Amino acid sequence: MSTPPQSEPVIFNPFTPEFMEDPYPHYAELRRHVPVHEHPGGFWMLSRYEDVDALMRSGLSVEQRHVAPGPFRDAYTNAGVTDEPRLKGLALLDRDPSDHTRLRKLVSKAFTPRAINAMEPRIRSLVDDALDAIAEAGTVDLVEALAFPLPFTVISQMLGMPPTDNDRLRLLSHTLMRSVEPTTDIEVMRAVEAADAELFALVGEAVSWKRDHPADDLLTALIAAEDNGDALTHDELVAQVAMLYVAGHETTVNLLSGGTLALLRNPDQLKLLRDTPDLIENAVEELLRYDAPVHNSRRVTLETYHVDGFEIPPGSFILANLAGANRDETFWGPDAEELRLERENARRHLAFGGGIHHCLGAALARIEGRVAIGELVRRFPALSLDGDVEWNGLLSLRGAARLPVRV
Repeated sequence: MSTPPQSEPVIFNPFTPEFMEDPYPHYAELRRHVPVHEHPGGFWMLSRYEDVDALMRSGLSVEQRHVAPGPFRDAYTNAGVTDEPRLKGLALLDRDPSDHTRLRKLVSKAFTPRAINAMEPRIRSLVDDALDAIAEAGTVDLVEALAFPLPFTVISQMLGMPPTDNDRLRLLSHTLMRSVEPTTDIEVMRAVEAADAELFALVGEAVSWKRDHPADDLLTALIAAEDNGDALTHDELVAQVAMLYVAGHETTVNLLSGGTLALLRNPDQLKLLRDTPDLIENAVEELLRYDAPVHNSRRVTLETYHVDGFEIPPGSFILANLAGANRDETFWGPDAEELRLERENARRHLAFGGGIHHCLGAALARIEGRVAIGELVRRFPALSLDGDVEWNGLLSLRGAARLPVRV
């Protein structure tokens, strides 16, 4: 492929201190110079809005087994780990149709809009309790005080999980999230494989317990979900529950912490939201656009994929740069890099992906974002940063590991 007319070709390189602090200038360079990027590491990357949107809706595979031999496949062999995917490959986000269609239909019978909306009073109560503690402390790490525990507690209570080692569950889900990172690091892959096995066993015990102790909760509803005689097997059920913890929880942490940080760094928009609280729903959409909780998604080509004159061959691993696409000037306009809470088309962001793999928990994340960020802004007019942000070191799930604030 051709390279841009400059001394050094632009290559996706996230392994710099500047990238973790602010990856968006690098994303902008990729969009301008190599929007269809064949990386020397053996994968492709798309970063323009229209290209990423089309890829998300294309119906391409998400199953790792279709990746052709190359650096990613070789790394698993060299690490000595199995080629069995996370959660036995049974989670919704890891399945293609018709398996995906069947699983999503069954899960959607329990994970309904009614069940999600019914959680709002409990979410408000949890937020109020967290903000009471923050007010008493005066200065806190917002990740530990609010952004991390809120979504974890919400999904646990919504599922009706039995008494479990929550600290261990949190650690395992956090480790497993590294499986969505574009890495060939042997130690990381081994840690992910171990966490995957332990998490599957831990959630499996909870599912077995719930079969004997049914209640009015999501886990009982998932166990009972049925469609023309079809139901989730034990392993399928375990995979979906673990997915709800892993995918839903970690991403909402980034929404709450990243959204708050964006407002603190844009005081005019923070004031606008404080003066216009009814703006909160659109504000959450713009915060999702401005700093997406998931920076990259992936697809695998089953046949030649054509984009902007390029032919991406079958078996190729493609990274869809959601975060970069969400700031593409050719779609959002010249102010794409700016936070503007009144942006009329903010909801067209790609933060929740698209197509058949559009985020199952998007509605729940929106409620948590609306309640938590809205109440935080309303309650603490003197909210401010109280030190440097520490980042989590992840690429696809980049977010704050520590966000010190003063109220």
